[in-house]
Amino acid sequence: MKKYKRSAKICMTALAACGMLLAPAATRMEVQAEEVIATVQGKVMEGTTAKLLYLDTSDGKMEIKIDGSTSTGNCKMLLPDKKISVSVANGNDGYLHAVTISENGENPSVELDTSKVSNVVGTVNEKTTENVLHLDTAQGEMELKIDKNTDLSNCSVLVVSGKYVVSCARGEDAYMHALSIADVAAAPVPSTDTSQTGTVSQTYSQTPVVNPTGETRSVTGTVKDNSEESTLYLATSEGTFTFKIDDSTDTSKGMVMTPENKMMVTYFRGSDNLLHATSLMGVKDSSSASVDTSSQATVIGTVKGKSTENILVLDTSAGEMELKMDKVAGPSGCKVLVEGKKISVTCSRGDDAYMHALTITAVK
Repeated sequence: MKKYKRSAKICMTALAACGMLLAPAATRMEVQAEEVIATVQGKVMEGTTAKLLYLDTSDGKMEIKIDGSTSTGNCKMLLPDKKISVSVANGNDGYLHAVTISENGENPSVELDTSKVSNVVGTVNEKTTENVLHLDTAQGEMELKIDKNTDLSNCSVLVVSGKYVVSCARGEDAYMHALSIADVAAAPVPSTDTSQTGTVSQTYSQTPVVNPTGETRSVTGTVKDNSEESTLYLATSEGTFTFKIDDSTDTSKGMVMTPENKMMVTYFRGSDNLLHATSLMGVKDSSSASVDTSSQATVIGTVKGKSTENILVLDTSAGEMELKMDKVAGPSGCKVLVEGKKISVTCSRGDDAYMHALTITAVK
C-alpha cells in the first residue's frame, strides 16, 4: 500500500483498498469503470510516466496507475504542473488506478497549410508545456504548437522523456503545429526524416536532381556564416537547414548569402535525399531612384560580410565601396554572392547620390 498524507478523504480510500487486499483472491477484480471510489484534482508531478501518474493534490502526493483501459480521451498530455481531474478505483495490486483522466479549457485554432505535412520522430523534453511541444530529434530540438485539434488518438499519454511520431505543418502564425502525436509503437517511423533539418555539407554538383513528389515547401531564417556558394546553411526556429544551390535555383530575388541576412527558401527533397533550393528571397527595399546609365564605371573587388540585398559592400583596391542593388537582376557566372567572393560590377550614379550596381559578374 502506498502512503498518502492523512486526511478524511485519503483514509477512506486507503481503507477501501485494504478491504480489497484482505478479501479472498477469488473475489478480487480488475479495475472497472463502475468501481470509481473518488475523483481527485491536482497537478501532474515530475516523474510521471505512461504507466504511473504522480499527482500533487491538496491532500498530498498520490501515485495512481494508468492502465490500458484508462480513459484519457480529454487529456492526453500529462506534463509537469498541468492541472487535471482523475477518477480512481481500487486495484488488486494495492494501487489506486485511474479510470478517467480529464481536463478543461481549449486553445484557439490556427489555420494550417496541410498540403505540406512533415513527419518527425523524437523525445519530449522537460521544456514542453500544455501549448508547446519541445521535441528532441536526431537533428536537434524542435518547437511545435499543440492545438485543440491535435490528434492524440494514437497516443496513450504524452509524458516527458516519451518517444513519439509527430506529424506537423506550418500555421498562418508562422509556427509549426502538431497535427497528430502518436506513440512510436502505434505509428510507422518515416523512412526518411522530413523535418528538413541537417548540417552535413555536400559536394556541389550541377547534375539535375529529380523532385520525386513535385511538392515544395518554404522556410524563413537567417544565413549562417559557414554558408558557401553551393550550400546554404539557414538558421530557423526549427533548427539549421542545409540547402543545395543548383544551376536551376532562382536567385533573382535573393542573391546575397552573407551572415545574418534574412532569407525565405522554397525547396524540395530531391531523389538524392538532400534538400534543394528552388528559389531564394531576401529582404529588399523598393527604390524610385533614377540612374544615369549613359555614364558607367566598372569596379572589381570582393564581397564583404556587411552586404545585404539592398547594399552591396565591396572591398576594392581603392577602398570600400557601397553600391545599391535595386537595378541589378542577378549575378553572372555564379548563383549567389558570399563573403569573400570576387566580382566585377558595372555601376552608375543615381539621383539619390548613391552608386547603383547594374551588372555583377564573377571573377575567377
